[in-house]
Amino acid sequence: MVASPNDDTRIAAATRTLALLNQQADTVRAELAALRVDVARIQHEGSGIPAAQLLEANEQLVLAALRAQSIADSARRRVTELTRGQPPALAATVRAASASASASASGELGQAVYQVRVDDLRDANEQLVIAALSWQELEADAKQAHSKQIKFLAMAAHELRNPLLPLRLAAQMLTSSNADQQVLTRLQATINGQVSHMARLIGDLLDGSRISTGKFRLERAAIDLSGVLELSIETCQPAMDARRHHFRRVGSLGPLIINGDRVRLVQVFTNLLENAAKYTPEDGKIVLDVKVVGDGVTVSITDNGIGISAEALPRVFELFVQDEHAVALNQSGLGIGLAVVRELVEAHGGTVVAESKGLAQGSRFVVTFPLVSGSAA
Repeated sequence: MVASPNDDTRIAAATRTLALLNQQADTVRAELAALRVDVARIQHEGSGIPAAQLLEANEQLVLAALRAQSIADSARRRVTELTRGQPPALAATVRAASASASASASGELGQAVYQVRVDDLRDANEQLVIAALSWQELEADAKQAHSKQIKFLAMAAHELRNPLLPLRLAAQMLTSSNADQQVLTRLQATINGQVSHMARLIGDLLDGSRISTGKFRLERAAIDLSGVLELSIETCQPAMDARRHHFRRVGSLGPLIINGDRVRLVQVFTNLLENAAKYTPEDGKIVLDVKVVGDGVTVSITDNGIGISAEALPRVFELFVQDEHAVALNQSGLGIGLAVVRELVEAHGGTVVAESKGLAQGSRFVVTFPLVSGSAA
């Protein structure tokens, strides 16, 4: 049987395609082997990577390699069919053409198919990289959360332990028969003060838990915000007087009717005023300014205290977060108060923002609530 010129042309073209596909299949297998090594390394080092992502990446890699191998096998079978029954000389010609086909410019179809396979591998590799990066981010978040939890537990234990020594000493002195009425009065004040402090800490812990679980309950009604502010000021006045702060309230004094929970709103402004008193040096200034703007009311509390660092400012309302230089100045607190403030303000449909030009530049907290229709007058 003698091959026709058309058969020779088809055989030569198929042979070149086969050689090119064999070469490309080898390249794909090499890339697959390298990627499998990466997958094994990442699986070993990062067992926390979502298994579904890695399995999907592996599956795509394997399927891409199998598809490339299948194409090469199909081309090889085609060449075998075309050369079946041909003279030995022609078969030798086919083998020679196959050996030199890798340098040929033909085989555009095979090149296009190979490019599709490479694109599949590239997509799979990108997913693998994304999975690895996701694992790294999750690991970093887990480490940060664990570190924050340890610091918080240590801080909470320290804060809850501090009142115990004064309480123990007061209890011992109460058992003494030599204690006169004046001493008993001081001991009673000490006990009341320390118990109130512990109750406040426990309340903060409960509020932190409510923030985490979203279980804040509000008993809302139409109330006058001016009365809320007066009660908050009255509560914090002793702390400001003890540090000889110059406090002023300015702005609107008339009725400011909002839909809110009186107890929780007093908690909001008491926390903000106590923070201002805590972090403002003696003889410092604290100003509470009330303004009606459109259909809302804005309350700003400004001090000339220690300020807030640029690093801490974006995170002051996060749970258990405290500015380091504030902790160094005042060791009390659990980093819960401002998180509670934001949660309660937003639950009332309002907003709260913190402003500071930096350390030793003072700070300003601005709270805005919507007024009940017609109350701005």
